[in-house]
Amino acid sequence: MRVLVAEDDPTSRVLLASMLKKWGHEPVCVADGLEAWDVLRQADAPRLVLLDWVMPGLDGPEVCRRLRAVETSDPPFVIMLTGRAEKGDIILGLDAGANDYLSKPYDPDELRARLRVACRMLDLQQGLVEARDALHHLAVHDSLTGVFNRRAILERLEQEVARAAREGGRLFVGMCDLDHFKGINDTLGHQAGDDVLAVFTRRITAKLRVYDSVGRYGGEEFLVITPAGGKPDPRCIYERLRAEVERAPIPTRAGDVSLTVSIGVADGSGKSTVDGLVEAADRALYRAKAQGRNRVILAPEE
Repeated sequence: MRVLVAEDDPTSRVLLASMLKKWGHEPVCVADGLEAWDVLRQADAPRLVLLDWVMPGLDGPEVCRRLRAVETSDPPFVIMLTGRAEKGDIILGLDAGANDYLSKPYDPDELRARLRVACRMLDLQQGLVEARDALHHLAVHDSLTGVFNRRAILERLEQEVARAAREGGRLFVGMCDLDHFKGINDTLGHQAGDDVLAVFTRRITAKLRVYDSVGRYGGEEFLVITPAGGKPDPRCIYERLRAEVERAPIPTRAGDVSLTVSIGVADGSGKSTVDGLVEAADRALYRAKAQGRNRVILAPEE
């Protein structure tokens, strides 16, 4: 593990670096508090810090206070090195944000033991961060297709509607429905239907831009959000999605399946609401189905 060593005394700094290397760590050494703060502000800053109390520029407690003022889910573990043994000084250092302290002159075995504790704490902290991120992903994504779920895509649409109103941008919303999907489930089984949904979303996602969004609205219906500048024909991107779905059969566990999609598109520019946009796109989708499926229909501007 990379360990930041902030120690102004050259002899102590070299000794600490030597011990850390011997124990399998990678020391990053600085000679004062300002250097330590510069290193800790970097994106790849060490997660374990040995911080001397008395240093030029910034002292150890001030570096700790600056660290703790930064909001992060994965803060570094700080061990304060100090020659001060008074209880009040120890409390001051811990209150400033240090996780642990070690009085000088320190015993190498005690330092190594405290480093092991710090590494265990950092591992636990990282595990909690990863578990939180995984739960957040599950909360906003559809488990089968990996795209946004209904709640998340509607929240994204609400954000985009507000942005378009604020900035005067163009916004289009497409309601996509897989043609004859019920027949796929009925004849080939639900596992094949799941394969179709998964491959369908991968195909259309590959054709979307980084600032577009797609979510599973329900069953075989998907909502696509496409912000746009200028006055483009909104059917262009949705026609590209339609053609990509029709381009080649979809492989499933029950064999290849030919698939088409019908898409209703609504213009979200101007004074639109989320409900109004979804309803307009849904009405356009109904017209696409009624006119023979496998087509893109643009809702009339209201």
